[in-house]
Amino acid sequence: MILLVHEDREYCRERGDTLETDLGVLEIPEDVNAGETLETHLGEPFEVREMRGPDLFNHLDRTGAPMMPRDIGLIIGHTGIAAGDRVLDAGTGTGILSAYLGRVGANVTTYEIDPEFAEVARSNMETAEVADHVDVRVGDLAETVDDLVADGERFDVLTLDTEDAPEVAARADDLLVPGGYLVAYVPFVEGTRAVVEAARESLGDVETFETIQRRMDVGDRGTRPSTAGVGHTGYLVFARA
Repeated sequence: MILLVHEDREYCRERGDTLETDLGVLEIPEDVNAGETLETHLGEPFEVREMRGPDLFNHLDRTGAPMMPRDIGLIIGHTGIAAGDRVLDAGTGTGILSAYLGRVGANVTTYEIDPEFAEVARSNMETAEVADHVDVRVGDLAETVDDLVADGERFDVLTLDTEDAPEVAARADDLLVPGGYLVAYVPFVEGTRAVVEAARESLGDVETFETIQRRMDVGDRGTRPSTAGVGHTGYLVFARA
């Protein structure tokens, strides 16, 4: 997939596709490279870019509110997820987290209880070009833990974005390699406490964060934090096996 940019417009397309807009028809060559400029039949220019993580966040199909990049960044930075790591995830949703982790080279097994959401997530993994790294499964991880343990499956990181996160967190020690991390993304304080209490039963280094990010407005009159934008998204609980 590539990104086609014209001033404040962006379109995500495959090489070889045709883009039709009010700016004209654009035939995209199979061999086009990032940095080139293509013109529609009306002479309107489009810059070609390779897709990056933020572009995926903006252009992947949505099935709900995705995890924000600032939270994903904290997850990657705090756990040190790297190429070759095995990640077990529950609550795929749109698949934003799985796509980011796949792009850093981690091998992700992610569970989604809604078959339609899972199908959209699989399509998004194709768009993100990480389908080889991300296995989207339909099911409830809480009901699959015993099977994974019986098969001797162990993971470097376990990420949870589900209502039953406390139940899975209580079994995290059975799923993680020594030194592996549990991460739970929780929208409410009550659920956060439940995850913390479950994690404390068998894991150590339990920490909880709320990520607050403020955009700065820089103008002629001065510089100040923006009054617009998303404030609270969720709480992140980290624990280590």
